[in-house]
Amino acid sequence: MKDFWLSCGHHLLDRDDNGALLVTDEFIKAYLARPELGPPDDSCMAERTLHAALLANPRREVTSSEIAAIADPDARENWTFMIEFRDRLLAHATIEAAYLDIVRRGAGNTPPLFINHLVQAILRNLLDGCEDAFVLRAAELFFRTQRLTMHGGSLIAADEEKVAGAAGDAVSPLVAMLGLPLTGDIEVLNEDNAPSYWQRSDRFDMALDLSAGRRALRALGEVIERWIAHLLSLAVEVEPVIEAIDVNLAWYVGLDAEATAIGDALWIRQELDQAARERIVGLYRLMLRDDGRVLDNAKGEPIYLITAMTPERTLSMKPQNLITGLPIAHLEAVS
Repeated sequence: MKDFWLSCGHHLLDRDDNGALLVTDEFIKAYLARPELGPPDDSCMAERTLHAALLANPRREVTSSEIAAIADPDARENWTFMIEFRDRLLAHATIEAAYLDIVRRGAGNTPPLFINHLVQAILRNLLDGCEDAFVLRAAELFFRTQRLTMHGGSLIAADEEKVAGAAGDAVSPLVAMLGLPLTGDIEVLNEDNAPSYWQRSDRFDMALDLSAGRRALRALGEVIERWIAHLLSLAVEVEPVIEAIDVNLAWYVGLDAEATAIGDALWIRQELDQAARERIVGLYRLMLRDDGRVLDNAKGEPIYLITAMTPERTLSMKPQNLITGLPIAHLEAVS
């Protein structure tokens, strides 16, 4: 079986009988290996002691006084965030349940980087065995910001950090631990180079053609279907809308901040200017299969999903909106 996204640490996690991810000591230790938490040479004894104790027992209780004893204020803040995040993971049976709790109750002090890491791990789990490189590359939009540009009449999305030359700064330390490559030129994913995706998946150096009617938008719709099915145990059908004709936004979900603002404007029948229209990347029609959880006012009605780029031409998807924005009740599908 082809492997991918090794840097997310999926091989450090166990699975329960339902296929959900179980937190392991090894997974927690991967966070302790992050440069923000590894004690530098000039760190105080309190920080070194805490780090060593957690490496020996990643689940041990950490008191506020232990963190307060750390001399460096930045280190104290990092440890506060880390322990709150760890405790939130350990309070739930699975990674999926912890993620749902973060989405529904609020992230609090959880760093966005950590949330994106959970999203990647969950996607790696639910896409296990996927043989379609376009689906896997489309899934990257769930946890990595994209920069979009028009090239040859096509709308091309490339990884923002890769474009900025910062890919090596924000990836997991597992990249270094596993000896994964960090270099490589960006090229647009196509049928010819698709077989190379698995070898270079942790480099995030393959761009995606998001033009209307192209394969990538359909692939993103498939990822959305799988995401909802895995986290909410809800069967849906998602299809791209090529032309926005007779679209009634009775219910819509913006999949990023820009798209939400556009949806809100359309909801109040505000006319979009040309610039706003050009920022729309994708429009999807989602149909819910009524399993008793669909709210009465949404039964049989299409739900529209919108993705859009910012005026600076970046796209940062918020997959949590698919959890909180759908018109369904009794959401506790994963616990």
